[in-house]
Amino acid sequence: MGFFVRTSAALVGIAIAAGAAAAESNVTVRTYSSDDTLLRLGVFPFEGGKTLNLSVGIGSAAFHHPKDPPNVIWTLGDRGPNIACSDIKEFTGVELGCREIKGSRVYPTPSYAPSIYRVMLLDDGTFQVTDVIKLKDRDGRPLNGMPNPTKTATTETPLDGKGKTLQQDLRGIDAESLVRLNDGTFWVGDENAPSLAHFAADGKLIERHVPKGTEGEFAAAPYKTVGSLPAILAKRQSNRGIEAIGVSPDERFLYLTMQSPLANPDTATFQQARNTRIIKFNRKTMKVLGEYVYSMDDPSTFRRDPSNKPSDPRISEMMAIGVDRLVILERTEGTTKLYEVELAGATNISGTPWDDIATKPSLEQTDVAAAKITPVKKTLRFDTADHNEIVGKTEGMTLLSDGALLLINDDDFGISGARTQIVVVRGTEIKRH
Repeated sequence: MGFFVRTSAALVGIAIAAGAAAAESNVTVRTYSSDDTLLRLGVFPFEGGKTLNLSVGIGSAAFHHPKDPPNVIWTLGDRGPNIACSDIKEFTGVELGCREIKGSRVYPTPSYAPSIYRVMLLDDGTFQVTDVIKLKDRDGRPLNGMPNPTKTATTETPLDGKGKTLQQDLRGIDAESLVRLNDGTFWVGDENAPSLAHFAADGKLIERHVPKGTEGEFAAAPYKTVGSLPAILAKRQSNRGIEAIGVSPDERFLYLTMQSPLANPDTATFQQARNTRIIKFNRKTMKVLGEYVYSMDDPSTFRRDPSNKPSDPRISEMMAIGVDRLVILERTEGTTKLYEVELAGATNISGTPWDDIATKPSLEQTDVAAAKITPVKKTLRFDTADHNEIVGKTEGMTLLSDGALLLINDDDFGISGARTQIVVVRGTEIKRH
């Protein structure tokens, strides 16, 4: 428990496209922690291995509505504790035999219901969960974090903590991004289907928007499904779907971003690609208005954990600071960069051959300059490499009423021993327009 404040010179306002020099600004950082009992999930012993002390991960997204109290935010928990089989021995001390099952992942607590959390920041440098809204189907039954039984998009095989196969479920959702509207309803971005889901204020699922052509795969689901997103989004790499959404200040438009370049045509392409997609969605017509290219950074430029793997950087959050003006959170495991981007001036590829799976080479295999595609312009506004007090895996971001920037990390439900940290940053150049 507790907090500390540090003032440092942060590199902000770097116009990447123009190669402008960085401007220096004094930035203050205040961190908040919590020992709230609502964040305790309990222990899970792996037979013959380790016992994990699990927490409730509430940091997959963050949102502050202008009508909210100044110290209140809304956050999101994803599909619950889960461990890739490639990491199972490291975290649990046992193998469970899951490496032999293609695309398998272990869920120690499969009954966890993805939820929205109302969080209050306190003057003593702690935070408190004041409300929990479980995500539910139209009949009021809690959703879960199981993979969907999709046929077009790749999917995973879920296993429990003893290595027993669990059922894939149409009521499963991997909730990763969040906005709240004036009417109290929520929109949630989902990595799984992938999908864009609209929830009532009480957490009931109103409608789920999926890639066109895949809606039939959800016909038996206990909620309405609409095939309104570009069909090509079903080519998302597993666990790299819709990770970030934002809403324009007038609430006319939603913006969503794929976490990474698509596996288009295959995973080998995803592993080397740097072109991902931003979608502009009209809330009134429920149709896509635009699609734009966002070029991921060179992985060697993430200063806390540089690498040579193009697939290491990913987009984990976004927010709209004006109509067609966004802030994108691009990160690795250890380093987070915040970029301001504008859709104006970028090429709208919606409905073009770049949206056609048959196009060869694909957008993900293409040099955008050679193809005469103008990606969105990126201007660096904040880099956590300049602030050692900010932990890694930042996945939530929002602006508070006074213009301060708030960040929150995804602690992965405590599997690695991490805990949730909320950070309030003042003095950045990130502002509403």
